[in-house]
Amino acid sequence: MPIFIDENTRILVQGITGNVGSFQTSIMKEYGSKIVAGVTPGKGGQKVYGIPVYNLVSQAVAEHEIDAAISYVPAAFAKMAAYEVISSGIPFLVLTTEGIPENDIVSIMRYAQLAGCRVLGPDTPGLISPGKCKLGVHPHQMLMEGSVGVVSKSGSLSYEVCRVLTEAGIGQSSVVGIGGGPIWGTTHEEVLREYENDPQTKAVVLLGEVGGKLEHRAAMYIKEHMSKPVVAMIVGRSAPPGAQMGHAGAIVEGEEGTAASKLAALSKAGASTARTPQEIVKILKNIGV
Repeated sequence: MPIFIDENTRILVQGITGNVGSFQTSIMKEYGSKIVAGVTPGKGGQKVYGIPVYNLVSQAVAEHEIDAAISYVPAAFAKMAAYEVISSGIPFLVLTTEGIPENDIVSIMRYAQLAGCRVLGPDTPGLISPGKCKLGVHPHQMLMEGSVGVVSKSGSLSYEVCRVLTEAGIGQSSVVGIGGGPIWGTTHEEVLREYENDPQTKAVVLLGEVGGKLEHRAAMYIKEHMSKPVVAMIVGRSAPPGAQMGHAGAIVEGEEGTAASKLAALSKAGASTARTPQEIVKILKNIGV
């Protein structure tokens, strides 16, 4: 079975009447995701693609069983929108918004932890379980159902790697984008734990980038707990110190933030390392995936 979401996951979309929310809702619904409700303040009573819209998350929860929410809300309103989801008892929130103030992100994560709500993101493309459920913006045309779990900071990197995997006949159990940082609700390590316990997943591809220490923590988890093979690729080998390489968290600060140090730690922990998506394919085929 996939991790976090499956074909039975009942979904709420925050910001469903906005341009992005409406567009992504149509694609997710067409893919087969079970979107049962949407929320936009002041738009209650409307329907979007046949999905009822409510003014408040609490109103939606009173009418529907909801397992997960995805938020397409501007950064200025993201904190209160997230609080609304968390306080309503929804156990899983995908926070797609980029540019949320760091103090707001910290507050969201603290509240979510107290309430037992898992947050994916912010600044995340979401996640997808190919053939079952799509909760975010992953280009599903590039994916196919299979046994390789993918976890990535970068959305675009995961799209390219999955395209290459699919073209090589290697399918994916789930693809999870944890977001660009520098603060994460769900880390590589936590996703690795889910894949380790997932019977569908036979191997894991970990995609990282320069900046931060998440990959070092993932290496520790791999060394101590992972029985399944892990193939890691870290981009930004030529990144100059102090330069932001796209994501807010992709800044080399100190030796631990470099691609070289992360690759060394992952290799020492027992992961195979690759420099290109094509090398990932070669490694996976060599281990029988």
